[in-house]
Amino acid sequence: MGKHTHKASLAGLIVALGIIYGDIGTSPLYVMNAICNGKQISELLIIGGLSCIIWTLTLQTTIKYVTLTLKADNKGEGGIFSLFALIRRHGKWTAFPAMIGGAALLADGMITPPISVASAIEGLRNIPAFHEAGDITIVNIVLAILTGLFFFQQFGTASIGKFFGPVMMVWFTMLAALGLFHITDELSVFKAFNPYYAIKLLTVYPKGFWILGAVFLCTTGAEALYSDLGHCGRSNIRMSWIFVKSCLILNYLGQGAWMLNHKGVIWNANVKNPFYELMPSWFLLFGILIATLAAIIASQALISGSFTLISEAIKLNLWPRMKINYPTLERGQLFIPGINLLLFAGCVSVVLIFQKATNMEAAYGLAITLCMIMTSCLFAYYMLIRRVPIIWIVTYLLIFLTIEFSFLIANLEKFPHGGYVALIVGGGLFLVMLVWFKSRKIKNRYVEFVRLEDYIPILQELSNDRSIPKYATHLVYLTSANNPKEIEHKVIYSILYRKPKRADIYWFVHVDVLDDPYTMEYTVQTIIPNEIIRVEFRLGFRVEHRIQMMFRKVVEDLVMNKEVNVVSRYESLSKNNVMGDFRFIVLEKFLSRDNKLPFFDQFIMKGYFLLKRISLSEERGFGLDPSDVTLEKYPIIVSSVREMNLKRIQE
Repeated sequence: MGKHTHKASLAGLIVALGIIYGDIGTSPLYVMNAICNGKQISELLIIGGLSCIIWTLTLQTTIKYVTLTLKADNKGEGGIFSLFALIRRHGKWTAFPAMIGGAALLADGMITPPISVASAIEGLRNIPAFHEAGDITIVNIVLAILTGLFFFQQFGTASIGKFFGPVMMVWFTMLAALGLFHITDELSVFKAFNPYYAIKLLTVYPKGFWILGAVFLCTTGAEALYSDLGHCGRSNIRMSWIFVKSCLILNYLGQGAWMLNHKGVIWNANVKNPFYELMPSWFLLFGILIATLAAIIASQALISGSFTLISEAIKLNLWPRMKINYPTLERGQLFIPGINLLLFAGCVSVVLIFQKATNMEAAYGLAITLCMIMTSCLFAYYMLIRRVPIIWIVTYLLIFLTIEFSFLIANLEKFPHGGYVALIVGGGLFLVMLVWFKSRKIKNRYVEFVRLEDYIPILQELSNDRSIPKYATHLVYLTSANNPKEIEHKVIYSILYRKPKRADIYWFVHVDVLDDPYTMEYTVQTIIPNEIIRVEFRLGFRVEHRIQMMFRKVVEDLVMNKEVNVVSRYESLSKNNVMGDFRFIVLEKFLSRDNKLPFFDQFIMKGYFLLKRISLSEERGFGLDPSDVTLEKYPIIVSSVREMNLKRIQE
């Protein structure tokens, strides 16, 4: 278990408020507005809508995520890829729901910041001084905030992160206070705790079932809650959720009570928002400021979560290598410029396309529903592996898949109104993951491994053959061979056949990415002392691959233990105790023309090489200094052309 998993603390609870609940905590800005938009206010609509919200927060967020899913922690880490890492060795099929869920979560990351910030800023319409401000002004303010938010990602959030918790504490306290102030407007809102009214709304109210698409917005942050398990710990999340849920429900009840005093009104969400109607006029400006800060914090949490998600996907071979920066020394904080730019472009596009928060609601929710369904499937498989009685697994699937498929069907109504945007983005991200994942499988099918022991005598003879110019004192190859007794044929080909590479010591380095998040271990196998050595790094899926730095540390340890002599073998340098040079050989693959592939495999491999061209190079991905690296092109022949009707003719 991770260090965060067990004990709750006051500091941990405050941090949890700032990191975890931004998305779900800003939902009162738009949920009731979305439920009532274009409808006549009635008791059934309000009480039924509130009942749906309360029971969604109870069943979906409290029971599924806070109570059950948080148990699937991977050494203290959470999220769909951490869950996948726990179970991937038990079922190859688990990669596909993990990829779908990860892509949907990333697509959600492009919609949450615009809808949260826009919902907060649109409160300015309630202030007389801003009555003349048109939609363009609101859009410009939203774009300015998002631009600033994404620009400052590169500097890290270690310093401002300390203020997230206190700001969110003020936000949730404000939610509760506003709700309590208006609950007495209509005490009948307490009937919403009876699930009968939720069922009645969905079955009796005209097109009531489709209201679930708006109701679902109250729980969209539940998946992010699980993803941030490693930052705060299970106990802190569970304890703080009691406070958060209470504040959310109080605010929703307050909005409902206020709206029940306006029965018969056709609600226009573009003109009024029940959230801001709860505020006295003197408080509006301060309330909008706090709402905007909460929306920014919600956006920040989702952006940071996207960086972590992609970092995990890269280590799990589900995403092309990308440049990753570490702006602060704080554990787990990273910045991926490519993803930052992608998310920024997506957020700006969403704002420009939809203009208003009410229009963004049409695109919001559909993708994250798919993510929740995938998490349910993976968690059920996790329970199966942990030998939970089958009756509980079936009960879990029946309850939560019924709920989530109901939400999915209701959200499908949004497809023509903007939901297609989320699905297109999520589909594109899933395609990238699929191409990268499947291409690796295709390549591995045709990678040829040979027995290392068969080539040891040849390597020894080559090392001692002074008629061949020495290529390097130490020659280092990265190998994908899991079996220490094997080596790729292409490595042997590079050493012996391309241009003979004489070296004093041949090093074979293998990186094994573990299912644990932060493991950093290595083993050394001395095949021939001071001639052939294999080093295996065992790294967690969240550990940065600084292979050259790690390799240098391994060599230092071996020298200290007198297991290897790294002094140069050149006489003039040897007597002065000068350390020999190290040369890393990186074999860069390309698709040979001598291939005859099925259409699907051809599509996958072409996609792979296209992605490879725009992704981080192998040497930079492994943290190697380019000055110490030699790149060699190596053809991949995954399926050679077997027959060629080429005939010799006599002249």
